[in-house]
Amino acid sequence: MPERFHIAEWYGRPFLELTEAERREFAVHKVGGAALKKAEVDRLIVLQAKEVDGTLTHRETERLTILRNKLDEQHKNEKSCPFRTDTAHPTCTKPGGVCSLQLLSDDGAPVHVLPGERGMVRAMCPYRFHQGDTVFRHIGEKLLDDPNPKQMGEVGFLKSTGNLDSDPGADVGYIDMILVSPRPQAGQPLRWAPVEIQAVYFSGREMGIEFRHIVDTGGVLSMPREGRRPDYRSSGPKRLMPQLQIKVPTLRRWGKKMAVVVDVPFFRSMGEMRTVDEVSNADIVWFLVDFPRPNHGAHRELVVEEVLYTTLESAIEGLTGGVPVSLEKFEGRIEDKIG
Repeated sequence: MPERFHIAEWYGRPFLELTEAERREFAVHKVGGAALKKAEVDRLIVLQAKEVDGTLTHRETERLTILRNKLDEQHKNEKSCPFRTDTAHPTCTKPGGVCSLQLLSDDGAPVHVLPGERGMVRAMCPYRFHQGDTVFRHIGEKLLDDPNPKQMGEVGFLKSTGNLDSDPGADVGYIDMILVSPRPQAGQPLRWAPVEIQAVYFSGREMGIEFRHIVDTGGVLSMPREGRRPDYRSSGPKRLMPQLQIKVPTLRRWGKKMAVVVDVPFFRSMGEMRTVDEVSNADIVWFLVDFPRPNHGAHRELVVEEVLYTTLESAIEGLTGGVPVSLEKFEGRIEDKIG
């Protein structure tokens, strides 16, 4: 098995740099049982500030003690996420904890990453793109003239007209992230930019097979037992494209550009996409990121490799990744099946 996709980063750590003991530990870890809810983290921060100010009530002191005990349990039983920036005490929420994939080989040498573009990291978790707020600073600078925008999550975008499962006016669709720049003066228009982040799904058998193998072998580094691959067809045409088709026409009428964040391999997996030279002529601004290999033991650092401008129509062409065959050829294929 000279080439197969395997874990690139696991609970934020480079897979190839882990010790055997760490691989065994990660393989048996269960995500989520002791994690604080976001509201609890927010409340903890408020109460800690009041404690410093000396303004805690007796009831608040009791609540702070409870939250601190829960935080201790979180630190003991959860794995932190080094990439999330949306909370003060981030933990991994992805079952299995696999952040990304990479193509490995054991051809003629110990297990190693393939050189060149084929060995690039493929992000599987949306939070992988949050590292250091790097890409959000780029988006803010490009679309808002503000390198430090505030992140707002899940803002209702579509409302129901009423159907079997939802009442009229109920939120039925969201924009996952909005970047907001503070108003320079009261009464000034709100400055904001919508962001769509797309990680890749994988096809193949479940990762639990690999986790069990790691435990059985004592964490020894080896090639994966099963073949898997990034499923760009499910991630692009089936997931990302409908999101753009639904959201971008309205955003275009509002005079807004959609920022789309994907990694370089994801973008290169799509078909040819015609670009435009100026952001004013674009509907979508693509931010293509990569995760260069770190020094020993370090996290890979997210870098923005390229920024591209496209219309919605050219994005759909690229995401579709193909052009129709001729009618004659298509009917010939029907005849082949008949005959």
